[in-house]
Amino acid sequence: MTSQTTVDKTGPGDKAPSVPSGPTPNQERTGLRGHPWFTLLTVAVGVMMVALDGTIVAIANPAIAEDLKATFPEVQWITNAYFLALAVTLITAGKLGDRFGHRQTFLIGVVGFAAASGAIGLSSSVGFVVTFRVFQGLFGALLMPAALGLLRATFPAEKLNMAIGIWGMVIGASTAGGPILGGFLVENVSWQSVFWINVPVGVLAVALGAWILLDHRAENAPRSFDLPGIALLSGAMFCLVWALIKAPAWGWGDGLTWAFLVASIAGFALFAYWETKVGEPLIPLGLFRSVPLSAGVVLMVLMAIAFMGGLFFVTFYLQNVHGMSPVDAGLHLLPLTGMMIVGSPLAGAIITKAGPRIPLAGGMALTAIAMYGMSTLETDTGSAVMSLWFALLGLGLAPVMVGATEVIVGNAPLELSGVAGGLQQAAMQIGGSLGTAVLGAVMTSKVDGDLAGNWTAAGLPPLTEAQLTPVEQAVQQGIAPVPEGTPAEIAAKITAVAHDTFISGMSLASLVAAGVATIAVLVAFLTKRGENAEAGAGAAHI
Repeated sequence: MTSQTTVDKTGPGDKAPSVPSGPTPNQERTGLRGHPWFTLLTVAVGVMMVALDGTIVAIANPAIAEDLKATFPEVQWITNAYFLALAVTLITAGKLGDRFGHRQTFLIGVVGFAAASGAIGLSSSVGFVVTFRVFQGLFGALLMPAALGLLRATFPAEKLNMAIGIWGMVIGASTAGGPILGGFLVENVSWQSVFWINVPVGVLAVALGAWILLDHRAENAPRSFDLPGIALLSGAMFCLVWALIKAPAWGWGDGLTWAFLVASIAGFALFAYWETKVGEPLIPLGLFRSVPLSAGVVLMVLMAIAFMGGLFFVTFYLQNVHGMSPVDAGLHLLPLTGMMIVGSPLAGAIITKAGPRIPLAGGMALTAIAMYGMSTLETDTGSAVMSLWFALLGLGLAPVMVGATEVIVGNAPLELSGVAGGLQQAAMQIGGSLGTAVLGAVMTSKVDGDLAGNWTAAGLPPLTEAQLTPVEQAVQQGIAPVPEGTPAEIAAKITAVAHDTFISGMSLASLVAAGVATIAVLVAFLTKRGENAEAGAGAAHI
């Protein structure tokens, strides 16, 4: 049954419609169909697959490379292909949900994602793995904004923050828990099981969705598609994410890197111009006249830079400097996961009562402190100290994951909730790519600048130019490049130099992440509760 939500005919740049989110009288529920909390359970199962695949595969990459005889660049594409497809299509996928209904879009996304996952498990070459990872990203882009659209349309305003808090908890826990589950599956089953696990989860999500989800479509949702806008935005997003992915290999000063960055800027400029001319734009630019919504998007980018960029180095630190197994490394991240699980619904409740500004600013302040703390980690830092900073990071991220999402989705008109959900996820993916690329460049520069001097100061034989590059590449990952048969005393010196140099690079990158989080504190003060949430007093209660 297709239900419709009546909204005011105000433009996206005007004050948001006066009708609150949540079921309106003409959205009839029968039994569990359309029940808000069961809707949340259903979308959480689907979203869990997408969030989990962002990190679980990193643990499986070495096993995939060994089994399929893949080169290092090919293995990189197993991750890059997924994030590229996801980031490029998120906003367009959100528009599809607004037009055809979020229930249908969500179910198609789940089916496609699970099928692509099963196909990867059956792949016999890295080329097939990369191809089906693209399909995973495309179908994942369909279901993520649709999940937010379903929550926005199903929950009354006074419950929306709590729902988004739990939704954010699922994403955070899945993202941080990926290495733990991936390590267990790779060590005890096979690398294929990392992907096959999505098949039964997908079947469960489809079964629950067919039974529980109620279709929601806004009465004045656009009836046509802005195909030139889709092409311009997708092209601009592709050039931006491609440049960020390839910059570490090409170099930030390389002409190709700048060519793609300039092409991206030109694409976004053309897209913005086109959107002012078309009757039914892909993204009504009036959305960004809402300062809180724009601040929420910027905040999500900055948060992802600090979080994903910082976390990228932590995995190398735990496994290569401390010598932990993938499972042990994942377990050491449990304080981060645990605090996100505990903090997300709690943050939702606080934001509902107090508004988003103070919790968001406080969360980014804690994130900045945690990243500064991580800059002080040494080669012999104990688990208790590491756990303190990881827990503080999880506690800081929780209100931001919840609050920034509610600010973006809550300040958009209901008929554009899918586009707003796409914006939120695209901001997170771009921020993650930026964090990995920019902080990676900082790390590389510091390691390259310090290594030769540290090597000489330790009394080790000078490295030739041919030897220096592979040694630098190893040290950038925290690996001690000890040649086979090296005497124990020399091996100990090489290990100490490699780890100390890596730590210096990680420390500088963590300080930059702390600076980014500090800027985000100021941005947080520009946010406010979604206009529709302010009308919560008139919303239906669950």
